[in-house]
Amino acid sequence: MENNLTGNISPGSDEGRTIALISYLTIFGWIIAYVMHSSNKTALGAYHLRQTAMLYLIAFCVWVLGDMLRSSMFTFTFIGTLLILIDIGLFILWLMGFISAINGQQKPLPLIGEKAQLWFKGIR
Repeated sequence: MENNLTGNISPGSDEGRTIALISYLTIFGWIIAYVMHSSNKTALGAYHLRQTAMLYLIAFCVWVLGDMLRSSMFTFTFIGTLLILIDIGLFILWLMGFISAINGQQKPLPLIGEKAQLWFKGIR
């Protein structure tokens, strides 16, 4: 198994792949994956835990912002449309990460992947 932040994990590590996949299944899946990872640490599991932590953090911030701005009609038409586009972008990033986890790869997500690895480097 490789311990770097990029590249593929060895094919024999099904535990890391399982942790990586579960981390993409809602915030509750992330918590379960984190607990599983704490007892059996793998590079692939840690990598995808960091990626999904960033995705969930951004999604939460977008949700809070949308909730605060929902009261205005102007907000609904202009900023509301912008928030929907951001949500679609986050879904595309989520899908890319999920496919990467299925394939057992450690590919950084566009725009946020490298930052996720830096901001959440405490997840090892």
